[in-house]
Amino acid sequence: MDLSIIIVNWNTRDLLCQCLDSLTQKVEGIEMEILVVDNGSTDGSVAAVRDKFPGVRLIENPVNMGFAKANNQAISLSSGEYLLLLNPDTQVKDETVVKMLSFMDAHAEAGLVGAQLLNADGSKQNSIANFPSLATELLNKSLLRRLFPEKFPGKGRDYPGPVEVDSVIGACMMVRRKAVEQMGLLDEKFFLFLEETDWCYRIKKAGWKVYHIPQAEIFHFQGKSAEAEKGKARIEYYRSRYHYFRKNRGSFQSSVLFIGLIIKLSVELVFATIACLFTLFMVKKWRTKFSTYLYLMWWHLRLCPQEMGLKPINRTLSA
Repeated sequence: MDLSIIIVNWNTRDLLCQCLDSLTQKVEGIEMEILVVDNGSTDGSVAAVRDKFPGVRLIENPVNMGFAKANNQAISLSSGEYLLLLNPDTQVKDETVVKMLSFMDAHAEAGLVGAQLLNADGSKQNSIANFPSLATELLNKSLLRRLFPEKFPGKGRDYPGPVEVDSVIGACMMVRRKAVEQMGLLDEKFFLFLEETDWCYRIKKAGWKVYHIPQAEIFHFQGKSAEAEKGKARIEYYRSRYHYFRKNRGSFQSSVLFIGLIIKLSVELVFATIACLFTLFMVKKWRTKFSTYLYLMWWHLRLCPQEMGLKPINRTLSA
């Protein structure tokens, strides 16, 4: 088996079906299997896959197990030499998968590769990520990219060919099974966000290389599964950042990050409050920011309890 394509879904039925349609229409000449892990969706996703895509291997979880755990379930059941982890809110273009697979075949040192993510209008999304540091997490990322484009590459930079990077955005990434066998599965302590960054970090520590392939393009309608739960999703992002730093940066940097993010969040909350007062709470953008920052601050003041966020409370199912 050349390739195992793994898609983790949570309440994105229509986008998932479009993603699967694009795979059946655009991927040819490859011996592959498709595994869909449904994380307790309530929007009819499971029935839609069964009805429209009977050849897809479907794994049903009773609750949202998180991105890392669900992918690990499918990886353990898959048989491909390469694994393509794909978000359900994506659609592949012609030759995307073939280009990624061909690059992996031709470069034995490549442990993981990522594609160029595109918005619906064809404009580029950020597809490369630096390993998180105090600079990336406490300073403005856009400013860092402008001031230090070599060190902090962004979507505005054009690459003539594949380039080695720290890490890639996990909406579409292909990993070599040998690399996974050497450095292990995704860290399931990451419920959502940064699990792929941690994976890239571990892959590189194990001696493999990570590449971005700009010629392999894929549409990414980002953030749809977490869009309805923005406050809870932001908590998971903060939680993942704290876990990443504790794991990979040590206690001192973890403490600095925690204090720095609380200060940063306090400033953002003050500005959002002022903006809401000046606009009489009539502007949706500022109302959303205000409620999200307030929710995040409440989570911090409560010392970051596990029951707040997207992760199910029932630990016997989700741990």
